[in-house]
Amino acid sequence: MKNKEQQSEFLFDKINYKILLIGIGVITLGFILMAGGGSDDPNVFSEEIFNFRRIRLAPTTVLIGFGITIYAILKNPKNA
Repeated sequence: MKNKEQQSEFLFDKINYKILLIGIGVITLGFILMAGGGSDDPNVFSEEIFNFRRIRLAPTTVLIGFGITIYAILKNPKNA
C-alpha cells in the first residue's frame, strides 16, 4: 500500500542531464587539448609541452567544464 502512495521521482530533470553531459564533454575536450607535446626520445627535451594550448587553453577549458557540471547539479528543475 505504501509503495502505491509514494511516487518515484528523478532527482534531476531532463535539462539537468543535458547540461551535465555538455559539461562532461567540455572537460573531455580540455583533456584532449592537454595531450601530446612530448618527445619520442626520452633524452631530448621538447619545448612543445609549454605552448599556449597546453598551459592556458586546456586547463581553462577543464575548469569551465567543471563549472558547467556544478551548475547542472545545483540547478533546480522545479524553478525553471
